[in-house]
Amino acid sequence: MSGSASKEGISPGSGDGTRAVRAGLPEPVKYEPTLPGPVFAAHFHLPGDPTGPYTYGRDENPTWTHLEHAIGELEAPGQDGVETLVFASGMAAISSVLFSQLRAGDAVVLPGDGYQALPLARAQLEAYGIEVRTAPTGSDGQIEVLDGAKLLLIESPSNPGLDVCDIRRLADAAHAHGALVAVDNTLATPLGQRPLELGADFSVASGTKQLTGHGDILLGYVTSRAGEPMAAVRRWRKIVGAIPGPMEAWLAHRSIATLQMRVDRQNATALAVAEALRGRPEVSGLRYPGLPGDPSHRVASQQMRRYGCVVSFTLATRARAERFLGALQLVDEATSFGGLRSTAERRGRWGGDAVPEGFVRLSVGAEDPEDLVADVLRALEESER
Repeated sequence: MSGSASKEGISPGSGDGTRAVRAGLPEPVKYEPTLPGPVFAAHFHLPGDPTGPYTYGRDENPTWTHLEHAIGELEAPGQDGVETLVFASGMAAISSVLFSQLRAGDAVVLPGDGYQALPLARAQLEAYGIEVRTAPTGSDGQIEVLDGAKLLLIESPSNPGLDVCDIRRLADAAHAHGALVAVDNTLATPLGQRPLELGADFSVASGTKQLTGHGDILLGYVTSRAGEPMAAVRRWRKIVGAIPGPMEAWLAHRSIATLQMRVDRQNATALAVAEALRGRPEVSGLRYPGLPGDPSHRVASQQMRRYGCVVSFTLATRARAERFLGALQLVDEATSFGGLRSTAERRGRWGGDAVPEGFVRLSVGAEDPEDLVADVLRALEESER
């Protein structure tokens, strides 16, 4: 059963809110629910030849199919021949692209400032005899190390530094070198940017974050045009069994219906927080791609429709950052990002990011903007003591 996007009932010109609310819904059937409940099944009735869409629970599930249609409609609206596959986590999705496309002797380009788990993937790739090259996200430095590469993985905006690269420029350069391009679209979401429209071969993401937005499930996905590269990803998912549970898939689909409302509220509030922090003497290294004057704003404004919900900045010391986090009342000290409830953390505590000890990643939730800004500013004042 293909995860190709089903666009019936959603016109190509529909707005993001309409698309999010209607995405992936089956044709209406009298007396049936609008969104069918999760299908819990390890196997299906299968007399005769196994020619139907559902045979075994590790291969396909009707609940995944609805969710895959929904994500495909958001990532590539109006495009035919686009498939989506859902996974148990964002790293399962990213790993499926890396390990299904690369072989011993190949070279891959990874972001040197990307998600913290990528060094683990690098170690495993190198153990399999794959050459790993890295380059920072800003200034499109990946172009310098593309020669002979099989795959380029981009994370834009980068996590946690919020640098942005020119996806179309890098995709054109990579294709000229014979390389495939995968873009980690987690921070932007499909409502922020659409990598396939910018020339990427794969859009990969953690659905754990803002796509589902409630902080209660782990999920990942890969969207690509149909063909052998995507068929290889599908085989990889089947081989390793990196599949989501039906309840997680159903919760994700339910949550996507509110994506446009959540994203617009969180993005607007993130900008308000960034503007409130701009010029504060105790704050350095403030980053938010939607903030005029941010080093990434020009490129981001050319390829992004929304700038994300994450703001990053640095306080002078580890102790100052910890006092700030402890003084917050409307922001939970927690990892991850994209949820309805604001979260923040001192990223240096994990030891995997090249950031100062006082570096703070703040994920802006759906609280009232004036309340959240007031809480952040009050915590800054209290952290001086």
